[in-house]
Amino acid sequence: MTEWWFNSRTGEVEEGPQSLSLDRIGPFKSREEASRALEIISQRARDWAEEDQADWDDD
Repeated sequence: MTEWWFNSRTGEVEEGPQSLSLDRIGPFKSREEASRALEIISQRARDWAEEDQADWDDD
């Protein structure tokens, strides 16, 4: 199965790990998903922040 990566330095999608791990985000299941990497990680960060806040609110 092919893995796709987003290169945060160049802004390019890569098939398989081609660049330094420092510059890669992924892996993703498709080229389209990798092209949305920044959107996906931003949404995940918002979701985690909401979960953390809910945990604090429960105390």
